[in-house]
Amino acid sequence: MRSDRASLDAAIEAIDHANAADPNLIGGRPRALVQGERATQWLDRLDPQASEALVLAARGHHVRRWTSARSSYPDGRAGYLRWRRDLKAVHAETLGELLPACGIGADVVERAQQLVAKRGDQRAPEAQAFEDVVCLVFLDTQFEALIDRLDEQKTIDVLRKTLPKMSAAAIALAGSAELHPRGRELLGRAAAPAGARLWRPAQEHLLPGGGPRGLARPSHRRSRQ
Repeated sequence: MRSDRASLDAAIEAIDHANAADPNLIGGRPRALVQGERATQWLDRLDPQASEALVLAARGHHVRRWTSARSSYPDGRAGYLRWRRDLKAVHAETLGELLPACGIGADVVERAQQLVAKRGDQRAPEAQAFEDVVCLVFLDTQFEALIDRLDEQKTIDVLRKTLPKMSAAAIALAGSAELHPRGRELLGRAAAPAGARLWRPAQEHLLPGGGPRGLARPSHRRSRQ
């Protein structure tokens, strides 16, 4: 069942309110809040007709992420995988708490939870779109810090694990992420084996009336920035 405009706006506002509690900052603003807004912007470019469930899942893809710190889990791959599994549960449970109170229908809530928890067929178009948005937000908001933390080859290795998760359309859009020259060079080197899927320079993807960081202004129906 499709939600009314007021319910969808209230749900986005509730997610933003939760994200605003993130103590980690990007440009002086709560990181999860910024990442939710960027997710909406990327989704508007990838799929302007996205379902309500996908819109809400994208906005809340990192909701309350900071409440489950990586440092509270053991080092190594097993600890990392457990942390990631628990994060998905945090995101899904939070959406299950916030969305019904805003008047979002049970079917939409359930689908949004499935998307953030990555349950079900991950080859489905909607699941791929969600994965695309998550990867683009990573490049947009976390990639530069990764470069500072890892050596060159490890950074390229991370990118080569990230890019195969993305659709051809999302890889092309990666060229419009705002990156420093070093980051752009490493992204290009990592993408090179993809051949025809190689991203193009950012200016080729800028849309008329582009918003912050070269992204199109988000649709008024799903952004309350």
